[in-house]
Amino acid sequence: MFRNQYDTDVTTWSPAGRLFQVEYAMEAVKQGSAAIGLRSRSHVVLASVNKANSELSSHQRKIFKIDDHIGIAIAGLTADGRVLSRYLRSECINYSFVYESSLPVGRLVVQLADKAQVCTQRSWKRPYGVGLLVAGLDESGAHLYYNCPSGNYFEYQAFAIGSRSQAAKTYLERKFETFNDCSREELIKHGLFAIKETLQGEQLSNSSCTVAILGKDEPFQIIDQKTLQQLIDTLEPKEEASDQSAMEEDKSPDVAPMDI
Repeated sequence: MFRNQYDTDVTTWSPAGRLFQVEYAMEAVKQGSAAIGLRSRSHVVLASVNKANSELSSHQRKIFKIDDHIGIAIAGLTADGRVLSRYLRSECINYSFVYESSLPVGRLVVQLADKAQVCTQRSWKRPYGVGLLVAGLDESGAHLYYNCPSGNYFEYQAFAIGSRSQAAKTYLERKFETFNDCSREELIKHGLFAIKETLQGEQLSNSSCTVAILGKDEPFQIIDQKTLQQLIDTLEPKEEASDQSAMEEDKSPDVAPMDI
């Protein structure tokens, strides 16, 4: 990788006002396997793409349970994601022990953002090279946050991070207005469609993705592979029917087919 005198530590600013170490961490998020999140009024869905380094190895986990009402999906350096997941679990346990109630999602996200931001102010530290989608449910409703390595955080109706995430974002931007009124199953299917967009022609199966759901009266859980495959199977007939109708519309008896 190209190096210059301004990227030796995270506290050195370039003349253009940039912190290269922070930008490197954000680039690590862009190159990680895709993760998406979307929410309705009562449910939040997280989904991630399973990628293995070789055919002989298993994929690394990208979705982690933090508490019954909070879960995260990560993109970037998985090791950093595991460290932050343990920190989030510890904060939830401590809050529950002291106050005998669940930690509000927004407060946890702020604490996570502060922890990430400190790493941009110490020369002996480096930014966490991982982006987190935080899904949560509290008294104020369902929430979906994105935490950036720079310490910034944003709340979204739906969002995607990681490699090839732009295709998923395009799909989510077209459909997000309907998400609030979606049922549990419809929201999961939208998540699967968004994941399929990131695969760019690869077959969608229960081995190529992981999906988790959180809702009212439903603690955070990762959907088992058998149920996930059944949901994926229900998508295919609709896709084939839409493709068939599109082909019929394209056919016209008055115009000869063109050679392409």
